[in-house]
Amino acid sequence: MTSPALVTTAVDGDVWRITLDSPATGNALDLPMAEQLLAALAGRPEEARALLLLGNGPRFCVGGNVTDLAASDDLPRLIGQLAQRWHEVVRTLLYTPVPVVAGVHGEVAGAGIGLLGACDIVVCGRKTKLRPAYGSLGLSPDGGSSWALTRALGAPRALELLLTDGSLTAADAHQAGLVARLVDDERLGEAAVALASQVAAGPIRAMVRTRGLVRRAAIRTLEDQLDEEARLIEESAADPEGREGVRASAEKRRPDFRLAT
Repeated sequence: MTSPALVTTAVDGDVWRITLDSPATGNALDLPMAEQLLAALAGRPEEARALLLLGNGPRFCVGGNVTDLAASDDLPRLIGQLAQRWHEVVRTLLYTPVPVVAGVHGEVAGAGIGLLGACDIVVCGRKTKLRPAYGSLGLSPDGGSSWALTRALGAPRALELLLTDGSLTAADAHQAGLVARLVDDERLGEAAVALASQVAAGPIRAMVRTRGLVRRAAIRTLEDQLDEEARLIEESAADPEGREGVRASAEKRRPDFRLAT
């Protein structure tokens, strides 16, 4: 029996849009959702210069599908399979060869928080609530959520949140750096599309190099970071994007990175 479509995709100019599309479940994560999202990520159109991740319905993602978990005859096996498959999704997002923007709203819980950690820029509706929710299930975190929370909040605040089964407002998440921008909820879709389009017009290969530098900065010494910066800026200068950007600056015009292929 074929699984219903839980993930939809569309190309809007330069922007490749992927939408979690199970609003009745709050876009809850299960094996079919993970499989379909992996398949969608593998099918990136060549012309796409940015990825925009959205959620359909009133909630972006409520984390794991607890109804399925509760009905399982072998809960450890199911959770293990789901974690492994979902971690493939997170790794695929991390290494997507174009910048990744997410627009989130309503509720983000469980491994949905880890998903945000794999995106480059997250736009968040002001009324959004973020809750790890593992404590109430008697589970430890997965999906990269412990990494995303610790990186944003620091270990003491991340532990306080996780061990008390607490939640974050959108303002808390923005102040901590877990999300990059706050917008009014009714403007979220419009703002996320506009930002993804802006990013898609930029030097995407240089952006991907920049993403790698930023993500690895916390685990490198300054000496190592300087070496990597020198290597990558030389690589960028050899790229058509670099040549177009420098030439446009000298000619006092706006660069057209779409033509720099």
